[in-house]
Amino acid sequence: MAVSEHKMSTRHGHHALVRVVTPKPLTESPAARYVWAVARLALGWVFLWAFLDKLFGLGHETPAAKAWTKGGSPTEGFLKFSPKGPLAGFYHDIAGAAWADWLFMIGLGGIGAALILGIGMRIAAAGGAALLVMMWSATLPPENNVVMDDHLIYAVLIVGLALVSAGDTLGLGRGWAKVPLVKRLPILK
Repeated sequence: MAVSEHKMSTRHGHHALVRVVTPKPLTESPAARYVWAVARLALGWVFLWAFLDKLFGLGHETPAAKAWTKGGSPTEGFLKFSPKGPLAGFYHDIAGAAWADWLFMIGLGGIGAALILGIGMRIAAAGGAALLVMMWSATLPPENNVVMDDHLIYAVLIVGLALVSAGDTLGLGRGWAKVPLVKRLPILK
């Protein structure tokens, strides 16, 4: 509960102290904090799993022979064969480029680690939303809906996770916020 105090004047010239008690916002309730934390961990695992699968070729989407550690390209398969729609040419052109592979893998690993640990949530939200919107734009229009697909839903979710400080519950967010560099540069929170 939040309590605020206000001085009020009565009609007889006396002053009275009025206390106003308001409930905490729903996002601050313990149940809501844990639901947001579990959503953060789940989305973090989506990113981290994609990173690990592409890095080591764990056989889910990436065969072992096409692992990044064995010379495979994490962007080539998807960007060469999946893009359609108005941006297909752009994505075909960058398929397999070393710089695209590095940015993609740094993004997947960094976003996944930030979400799992609950630190750097603001940067993870911005980078994750950008990456997800780019993945959505590679296959326009989406297969199951005229506009909406899971990439856009995840993009909204990752921004929401940062806005409610989901890294503070079941994560290292509170301690991370006390680091001097993070205090000086709040974007790192």
